Amino acid sequence: MVGVERIDGGPRSAVVVGAGIVGLSTAWFLQERGVDVTVVDRTGVAAGASWGNAGWVSPTLTIPLNDSGVLRYGLRSLANPTAPLHIPLTADPRLWSFLLRFAANCRRSSWSRVARANVPFNAECIEAYDVLTSNGVDAPTTDGPITALFESPHQAEHLLAELRGLAAVGQTVTINRLSGATLRDNVPLASPAITTGISVEGQRYVDPGRFVHALAESVVARGGTIRIAEVTDVQPAGSRIRVKLRDTDLTTDATVIATGAWLSRLTGRRVRTPVRAGRGYSFTVPVDRPVPGPMYLPDVRVACTPYQGALRVAGTMEFRSPDDPLQPARVEAIVASAAPLLDGVRWAERTDVWVGGRPVTPDGRPLIGEVAHGLFVAGGHGMWGLAHGPITGRLLAEHITTGKQPEALREFNPLR
Repeated sequence: MVGVERIDGGPRSAVVVGAGIVGLSTAWFLQERGVDVTVVDRTGVAAGASWGNAGWVSPTLTIPLNDSGVLRYGLRSLANPTAPLHIPLTADPRLWSFLLRFAANCRRSSWSRVARANVPFNAECIEAYDVLTSNGVDAPTTDGPITALFESPHQAEHLLAELRGLAAVGQTVTINRLSGATLRDNVPLASPAITTGISVEGQRYVDPGRFVHALAESVVARGGTIRIAEVTDVQPAGSRIRVKLRDTDLTTDATVIATGAWLSRLTGRRVRTPVRAGRGYSFTVPVDRPVPGPMYLPDVRVACTPYQGALRVAGTMEFRSPDDPLQPARVEAIVASAAPLLDGVRWAERTDVWVGGRPVTPDGRPLIGEVAHGLFVAGGHGMWGLAHGPITGRLLAEHITTGKQPEALREFNPLR
């Protein structure tokens, strides 16, 4: 029974479906608790949103998507194919049903609920990374501010209002305002159009693909198995869980579905809250000036991060199937919007062009917890899967092995 404390010592074996940051973090923390783990992914490690994102571990910037401004912006974007938020005019009834539910949650009370629910995760997300890197995950993490750039002080007011809203629900927020020579020293790539900066302190960033692969290597080194196979179904089998693959079945004490934007395909009718792909794009460009740290361009929804001696540029929110091909027009739209704001970037020399599906829920809250005896889900983190992946794994592993639901997971009940 969901939520009932177990007295049998917890599961001895588990299958985690999904080899992204959430699934692998859950596997790693299950191993910490003595569980034998197999991870199954249809494509491989970090094949979804875990590879090409901006790499931010940014507790202060986990700003909920569902506010009234996003709704108004989305409606205007329908007529603008180059807008950062893109909703194709398709006949997909499930997409429009999802968007109607999302719109119904674009109100201040829903925004505050998500922000408040995120506070415990934000308080521990950096520590969860430190636990991993101190115990065998061989990948660096870098501390530093993330600097938001604006063409005028007036443009900065929207972000400042959001940060005040986060502070009001208990989020720690530390910022510094930048202008003039200080701004130029801190952000050498800022173009003359930029006059105002907001430096958000106490953040961190990683090379996401490198980190997730290092996490996978640690899971294997600790005795885990990673299999490339497609899972077609997951069902209770008496007191255990049967995971059906194309060519065989796996039977285990516990199973975690952590398949990102594909989550709803395996949860079926058990989970009423749908997960859709809010696809993001990224690419890498060489630069002619130093990049001391990450930059955020809020007005055009673009994130930029130092990456292997160059700059990773990430942006857009596109509601399409996660399996649809990359749309070159979305990449061109990111370049067109960001180029006037940054100098010293060789936009025409971009490489590593990528698209990945961020898993978005209509109410802005992820789905983390038990949906049937021994069957768990973990996903729907939206834009903040990298930031919240390790702390999700740590809390879910506690839930799985003890039968006690951590207080921080109550707002993310997948059966809501």
